[in-house]
Amino acid sequence: MKPSIPKGTRDFSPVEVTNRNYIINTIKKAFEIFGFQPIETPSFENSSTLMGKYGEEGDRLIFKILNSGDYLKKAESKLLSEKNSTKLISQISEKALKYDLTVPFARYVVQHQNEITFPFKRYQIQPVWRADRPQKGRFREFFQCDADVVGSTSLWQEVTFVQLYDTVFSDLQLNNTTIKINNRKILSGIAEVIGAKNKLIDFTVALDKLDKIGKEGVVKEMLSKGITEEAINKVAPLFDFSGTNSEKLLSLKNMLASSNEGLKGVEELQFVVNTIQEIGLKSANLEVDVTLARGLNYYTGAIFEVSAPKEVSMGSIGGGGRYDDLTGIFGLKDVSGVGISFGLDRIYLVLEELGLFKSVDLPKPKVLFLNFDDSASLTIMKTIKMLRENGVKSEFYPDLAESNKQQKKQWKYVSNRAIEFVVSKLENSRFTLKNMSTGEQFECTSDELLLQLK
Repeated sequence: MKPSIPKGTRDFSPVEVTNRNYIINTIKKAFEIFGFQPIETPSFENSSTLMGKYGEEGDRLIFKILNSGDYLKKAESKLLSEKNSTKLISQISEKALKYDLTVPFARYVVQHQNEITFPFKRYQIQPVWRADRPQKGRFREFFQCDADVVGSTSLWQEVTFVQLYDTVFSDLQLNNTTIKINNRKILSGIAEVIGAKNKLIDFTVALDKLDKIGKEGVVKEMLSKGITEEAINKVAPLFDFSGTNSEKLLSLKNMLASSNEGLKGVEELQFVVNTIQEIGLKSANLEVDVTLARGLNYYTGAIFEVSAPKEVSMGSIGGGGRYDDLTGIFGLKDVSGVGISFGLDRIYLVLEELGLFKSVDLPKPKVLFLNFDDSASLTIMKTIKMLRENGVKSEFYPDLAESNKQQKKQWKYVSNRAIEFVVSKLENSRFTLKNMSTGEQFECTSDELLLQLK
């Protein structure tokens, strides 16, 4: 049977790994310029750490890990016979692959709170796993690149994250990205004003789909969730919400006049928008989007989402928000946090589609020693040791060429890997060095060889 890999996972070629490293290094550089520190957490966590933190749909997408050994031994016979997987899972699986980096980070903060200096600014670049249906830009194993600050309620943090997004995407030459921003308090205020406060999640989840299913689809979904036609009519202006950020905020202020929470959200959003307008962005656009409702299970303030340039058909390439009580789920109260994430895999696809990857220079030796004479091998290896100790990338072709065909194979290896220099011969302690780009040949000692290559 032909070998294969699971759906939603990928192998990466040397070129792809080099391109991915280019994105990661660009993001990492920006993280550190903005003062974030790196941490890492395990690839899997205790199920109790993850379950119940992402809503019912998120819980279904968490990859569960079966207990070691005979995992059915402790399972109740009744549950086995009933095939009740929901109740059975807690008896046969105590651990799970991490679904994102945010919840494990919250666990990390609580567990290490006495070692951390607050505000704590961390970044994390690691793979996560989701039992999702694979499609373009959506995988079951993918990397997240996160930056978070915990221990500060200041809105200057939100301003910083808008600047961070702008810096990274500008450095990647990915101009004209749109950083969408909303506030959970505004969504709560709208639900309150239209008399659907107890339907906040249903209301916002439907509103979030406006760009996918249109006004009629949203209205139909809201009605199916028990939101009245009268309430929907009150919120109708949101379906065609347009204008500048200032005009949108003014409309929201009027719409939410009777909601203190809603007005607080408008005030917070106004600060971020006005400040960014004063400071300026390199290439991104900041846009108020009241339909944005991601992560409502833990976001409490600002909500971010980044869209790729319009010429590329791709979902969000980044997102995040403020979570004032996330660490509270692990027993640490009153620690405010805000963070963003970069979608590495989607960013890769966007850069590829727009032709924005630079010419890839794969790792390779600067000089290759051909293997045409077995008696010279030990001297060559000693010379290579000396070159490597002096920072010259060097390689010895491992298989001895005993025929013209095998010699041609070695020269083909040089050509395929675009190696700059080749040592083809060693006679009387002198090496024959060839510059492959100019065709020039030199006879030199090992010391002269080092000078030429350095």
